[in-house]
Amino acid sequence: MAVSTNLRCLLVLGCAVFCAGQTPEVASHDSQPTFTTRSNLVLVRVVVRDKQGRVNGTLQKEDFQLFDKGKPQAISKFSVEQSAGHKVTAPVSESPLEKSPGELAPPVAPDRYIAYVFDDLHLSFGDLAQARTAAERHLTESLTATSRAAIYTTSGHPLLDFTDDIAKLKDTLLRIQPGSTPTIISTGCPSISYYQADLIRNKNDPMALQAAALDAIGCAHLTDMNSAQAMAQSEASRVVALGEQDSRISLRVLNDVVRRISAMPGQRSVVVVSPGFLVLDQRFDELEMIDRAIRANVTISSLDARGLYALVPGGDASQSGGSIGSSVLRMQYQTDSANAEGDVLGELADGTGGTWVHNTNDLAGGFKRIAAAPEYYYVLGFAPQNLKFDGSYHNLKVTLKNPAGLSLQARRGYFAPKHEVDAAQEAKREIEETLFSRDEWHDIPVELHTQFFKSSDVAAKLSVLARIDVRQLRFRKADGRNVDTLTVVAGVFDRNGNYISAVEKTVDIHLKDESLVGGKLSSGITVRSAFDVAPGGYFIRVVVRDAEGQKMAALNGAVEIP
Repeated sequence: MAVSTNLRCLLVLGCAVFCAGQTPEVASHDSQPTFTTRSNLVLVRVVVRDKQGRVNGTLQKEDFQLFDKGKPQAISKFSVEQSAGHKVTAPVSESPLEKSPGELAPPVAPDRYIAYVFDDLHLSFGDLAQARTAAERHLTESLTATSRAAIYTTSGHPLLDFTDDIAKLKDTLLRIQPGSTPTIISTGCPSISYYQADLIRNKNDPMALQAAALDAIGCAHLTDMNSAQAMAQSEASRVVALGEQDSRISLRVLNDVVRRISAMPGQRSVVVVSPGFLVLDQRFDELEMIDRAIRANVTISSLDARGLYALVPGGDASQSGGSIGSSVLRMQYQTDSANAEGDVLGELADGTGGTWVHNTNDLAGGFKRIAAAPEYYYVLGFAPQNLKFDGSYHNLKVTLKNPAGLSLQARRGYFAPKHEVDAAQEAKREIEETLFSRDEWHDIPVELHTQFFKSSDVAAKLSVLARIDVRQLRFRKADGRNVDTLTVVAGVFDRNGNYISAVEKTVDIHLKDESLVGGKLSSGITVRSAFDVAPGGYFIRVVVRDAEGQKMAALNGAVEIP
């Protein structure tokens, strides 16, 4: 926004702007944030439990040890987080310009969001039917006035965004149907799982090839081992291509859900209902998703819908026969594959502080366990020393100096970035993550107020005002002025916490000494953001960051427009 230099003083965005010559003391314009962040910081979420399974939240940074590729690391960031809802603390204020009659009480803010992801591409009909029944009972018993739930599927149909409408949730559950290929196992000759095909095609495992060749001899009635091996290799290549595509779809859906729930202002949990799947060549994408979830305070829990899982000896009737020896080997690879598929669900839960429920037929009890985030968890951060930007995998290990019967649950590793992260992009991401949370910060004194004006029965203008006491900022001296830059972001969310819109303002401050110590700024500066909305209940979120002191303020508010 341009500021006229012909005026000694004017009002910009509701804040007093003091001018001196050609340089305004306070000016506002649209700009991207430029805050400095530690781009190489690796975050590790840790859940600590005692022998009875109770979560511990009393440990300190000095109690932990963290190793990257076996080398001890200095823990530079440490926090103890409590999974509890955050209440709105900023009430609707009276407008200094107009007081609207008949104002209603502000809505109660949702403080808990759960996204249920049903892996219908892999679930069998029987497993899906039991999971739907258990989920319906769970939603009926657990959804509260401050909870919102969403339903997604790996196939993409059906889906339901976050809501508190139980009827819609139940209807969506009933419309979920199993996929036509619950597991990636070829129905050709020989019958090979994706796990075994990867061993043959990508890892050159002679035992896996031998087992597939024996199956080929049995199902194709071959007598030549070379021909059987060629047939097995051809089938393995086909299954690997199918498996890689399947993994990409599953991870893409989960990544999209993590991104979606990251935009919800409250406690965030993702519940994956699946028999498991493989991510053999997509490990980088998997761990990148885990890292994104940790940074956005998203907990991923998983329910193995197979229950007490057992393989049919010799395979089921749809699989080709063979010798006793080949049946034994096939059984072994199917067992290994099933374990690897389940391990992915465990890794998602361990990496984000969630719960992995498996080897149980009590699916209703499983839903109850995984929908509740741990009461406490720890976030450890470290900057890897001499980190090479080569995309290599780093094993992580977290231990306690004095375990004393305690057990740890933490992420198992991460991939190094392939190039240095752009600081401006990291800063933008950091501000966005703060906007889409419910945590309040008060490093900068800020007051949040709202005003609204109804132009008709179906339209209103909502103004969000952030009054900032700039006297508490840390300034940098430049050309005789006190210099700082503020980024102010105001966001509006509907009654379910769904994001509607946001406005970002950058305020450049160049104050003279007399303005800073005098009485001109005693009332602070006020940044106004305007939104066109319909009548209804809305939640407000305001984030303020300053460039020089790296301080932050984040406030919640609510307004009801009748």
